[in-house]
Amino acid sequence: MKMQTENKIRQLKEQKNAIILAHYYTPSEIQEVADYVGDSFYLAKIAKSSTADVIVFCGVAFMGESAKILNPKKKVLMPDITADCPMARMVKDGKIEEMRAKYDDLAVVCYINSTAELKCKSDVCVTSSNAVKIVKNLPNKDIFFIPDKNLGRYVAEQVPEKNIILNDGYCPIHVKLSVEELLETKKLHPNALVLSHPECEDNILSLSDYIGSTAEIIDFAKKSNNEEFIICTEDGVKFKLEEDSPNKKFYFTKTSPCCVDMKLNTLEKLLKVLQTEEDEIKISEEMIKKATLPLDKMLELAK
Repeated sequence: MKMQTENKIRQLKEQKNAIILAHYYTPSEIQEVADYVGDSFYLAKIAKSSTADVIVFCGVAFMGESAKILNPKKKVLMPDITADCPMARMVKDGKIEEMRAKYDDLAVVCYINSTAELKCKSDVCVTSSNAVKIVKNLPNKDIFFIPDKNLGRYVAEQVPEKNIILNDGYCPIHVKLSVEELLETKKLHPNALVLSHPECEDNILSLSDYIGSTAEIIDFAKKSNNEEFIICTEDGVKFKLEEDSPNKKFYFTKTSPCCVDMKLNTLEKLLKVLQTEEDEIKISEEMIKKATLPLDKMLELAK
């Protein structure tokens, strides 16, 4: 049954000149059939450079929106249009305007994990892999970092010469990682290195041997001489970790960090959206025009 579904997906993809993009946190069955698997930044670049007529984005809403903003003339579909990221809208109404009024030299730096509406109000977008580089490259001294306070705090530590104002947003999956469970896992696997995403709380990062984006964690594990790792990010990344490093061992805390929204992407839904083209991302021309500016600036500054 699974093979039949996969074959139908591949046939429809060819017929419609479609490309399937999947985030590392989606189920392994989705990653297996995707044309490209990656983190937000990598997939944003692929979406922009693609010659496909149809982009099927297996991820959460803000990712589909970013793909549409960068490709306004292409059809962007999602296997489950309800798949969402709570952090993506965690900025209080009026907060950006309040900060702009308070600081003359303010740059609003927006994590790509945000709604199209927030991108429209921002000066530049960043991802976890390029945030430090981009903030360093900005001429502004004052930075309002939205929406994730944990990534913002991590960037502030790396770029102490800037005045980085933190927002109250956070990733519900990463903040649930327990220090007690991490210490228990370290006791069980004393030779394992701890690799963590900067969306984690500071108490997790302080116990980590390496901090990086999802793609950077995968790359670090692949190149490392170590054979065991404790992974502090969403558990969907295990598929790629094991694919790239089949002889190494990867552990997660007892309460495995799992994003329910990412898991809404299934083969059946992927097939259905290719058949019907129903769950399409639609954004007004005005919003696309405004949101394109910070995304383009990100791609430019991250070169």
